[in-house]
Amino acid sequence: ISIVTPCYNEEKNVRQIYLQIKKIFDQLTNYNYEHIFIDNDSKDQTQTILRSIASSDKNVKLIFNSRNFGHIRSPYYGMQQSSGDATILIVSDFQDPPELITDFIKKWEEGYEIVIGTKTKSLETPLMFLIRKVYYSIINNLAEITLQKNYTGFGLYDKKVIEIMKNINDPYPYLRGLVFEIGFNIHAIEYTQPERKRGITKNNFLTLYDMAMLGITNHSKIPLRIATILGFSMSLISFLACIVYFLYKLLFWDHFSVGIAPIVIGFFFFASIQLLFIGIIGEYIGFIHTKITNRPLVFERERINF
Repeated sequence: ISIVTPCYNEEKNVRQIYLQIKKIFDQLTNYNYEHIFIDNDSKDQTQTILRSIASSDKNVKLIFNSRNFGHIRSPYYGMQQSSGDATILIVSDFQDPPELITDFIKKWEEGYEIVIGTKTKSLETPLMFLIRKVYYSIINNLAEITLQKNYTGFGLYDKKVIEIMKNINDPYPYLRGLVFEIGFNIHAIEYTQPERKRGITKNNFLTLYDMAMLGITNHSKIPLRIATILGFSMSLISFLACIVYFLYKLLFWDHFSVGIAPIVIGFFFFASIQLLFIGIIGEYIGFIHTKITNRPLVFERERINF
């Protein structure tokens, strides 16, 4: 079994997650394992701690990226470097419960090629969990395939799935959607997400927005079609309003004053609608630009114990 753990500035967590994984596989005597840490150029003591661990345990393999390549590209690249019959992606902050690894492997042994963890509850900030829940509902309604709500990538992937991922040439992959594009037998295990106990989260509004827009642009053309339909509808309504105003003015020439308010309101309304959909079109253009540049997922500075 290959365990892949992406990390960035997780000096308070990497040794603990290593020990927890090691303890689990000490009990899973039927399996050998490798634990791959892929570090996004941490600025704290994370790399020093990882080097110390790898020097005493050859099951631990390290990849140090040349810079921070983000939370989308680096984990996906780490999974492509695995060599096990199955690969488990688990983050280093303990918000993916390591104890579910045993359950994942049991379901894999039953014949499921993909076993994923889905959050039904969370001990994080209620507002953040609500926002995430609303987002998953929106993208599920927009997507052209059925996606799993509250799935973040935490799960087990059979070797045949990893081989398919290696052959997909995508410089900015959306793992949460790609899994369901690939298909196979998928089993979901529900869990309550614990709160982060050590360190601070590396996600912020921009990273969450990036993930949200990547999911939408990867799996839905509906926003573009909404722009077209809304544009046509508003044009028709505006034309009808013009006719009504014109007729009303002809009938009540001396008493009806159009005024400047409708013009101002209409101008700002249509300007805001235009900016919104120009932004949406921009997201799709940015998505296309990222695809056609076809850069590698990451550049490695060093790898250890491979």
